[in-house]
Amino acid sequence: MGRSRLLDQMREILLLHHYSIRTEEAYLEWVKRFILFHNKRHPSEMGEKEVSAFLTYLAVNKHVSASTQNQALSAILFLYKKVLNQKLDWLEDVVRAKRPRNLPVVLTKQEVMRILDTMIGINALIARLLYGTGMRLMEGLRLRVQDVDFSRKEIIVRSGKGGKDRVTTLPEVLIPQLETQLEHVKRLHAADLADGFGRVYLPFALDRKYPNAGIQLGWQYFFPSQNRSADPRTGKVARHHWHDKNVGRSIRNALRKIGIYKRVSSHTLRHCFATHLLEAGYDIRTVQELLGHKNVQTTMIYTHVLNKGPKAVRSPLDDMN
Repeated sequence: MGRSRLLDQMREILLLHHYSIRTEEAYLEWVKRFILFHNKRHPSEMGEKEVSAFLTYLAVNKHVSASTQNQALSAILFLYKKVLNQKLDWLEDVVRAKRPRNLPVVLTKQEVMRILDTMIGINALIARLLYGTGMRLMEGLRLRVQDVDFSRKEIIVRSGKGGKDRVTTLPEVLIPQLETQLEHVKRLHAADLADGFGRVYLPFALDRKYPNAGIQLGWQYFFPSQNRSADPRTGKVARHHWHDKNVGRSIRNALRKIGIYKRVSSHTLRHCFATHLLEAGYDIRTVQELLGHKNVQTTMIYTHVLNKGPKAVRSPLDDMN
């Protein structure tokens, strides 16, 4: 099997397993680099020694982070297990790089509000929703109209990290803005239909099972892009969701304007959501469910960044005045 045919087959299997297009592109790129590193040898001719050599090269020569090295390893293991169907003992013995356990950056409520009040337009609404729900950025951008339940004041997060659905709270204060956004989506969708478009991407081959679902309002993105574009997988022209770079750029601009120099990203708003709920006295299991963490130990990290200093200890210097 040639290299191009191998990559085509891997792409098909990634689609079959419902990997996102970003993961698909990343995995294919890592496999290409793995093959080129070993002078275009076919992966079926290589094994543990070659995989370890490639990972060592990434760490020592390219100085990649542990998470990047692990992504490369995941791509290669997917290739051997799912594409080449090689059940080799060494696949389970390859050691993953240990990621440093860094405490998340958390802002005070006042800092969060300063950032949100500085942002404008759709990016501001998305940022407020991320902070108010604890969603990851792509979870928020991939929301469909039918996922926002105004009557129950909840949002259904579909296929979050780990491929699981979950329910999170819908901030009441955002309902008027979200209702306005919904009216915008309705007008945009009606215009697209009038122009002969209006069909949106559906996950898990639902467009084959339900041929008309893609043009229904309920499946439209709650935060659609301004312009239609070609789907990189199918080439079909449709309206995708709002681009994540727009939100990130807007947050960075707000940080510069108000003079906050912490390492803040859209994901910081998720950290703040969790920490501020714990500060308010909510049970950690409740926060775990809202965040969609599989293990409560993942959620426990937020107990270390509450606003009372390390381990909630008051410095003796503060008692000397």
